Amino acid sequence: MKALNLTVAALAVSALTVGAANAQTKPAMEKCYGVSKAGHNDCKAGAGTSCAGTSKIDYQGNAWKLVKAGTCTKIKTPKGFGSLTEKA
Repeated sequence: MKALNLTVAALAVSALTVGAANAQTKPAMEKCYGVSKAGHNDCKAGAGTSCAGTSKIDYQGNAWKLVKAGTCTKIKTPKGFGSLTEKA
C-alpha cells in the first residue's frame, strides 16, 4: 500500500511538472479585431451573434481572432491592419 501511494504521488508530481512546462512554452495571445474571414472569428461578432464562427463578412471590425501577442497591429488585410479594439 505504501509503495502504491508513493507511485501515485510520483505520477502526480510528474504530471504537474509537465503541465507547468507546457504552460510556459505557449505564447501570450491577444484579441485582434478585423482580421478573420467570415465564419472564422474566435468570438464577438456583434448583435444577434452567439460567438465563435458567427461573423458574417470577411475582416468584420467587431469580430476578433486570438493571435500571438504583439502581432495584431502588424496583420494587414484588404481593409487595413488588425486592431486591439473594435473597428467601426
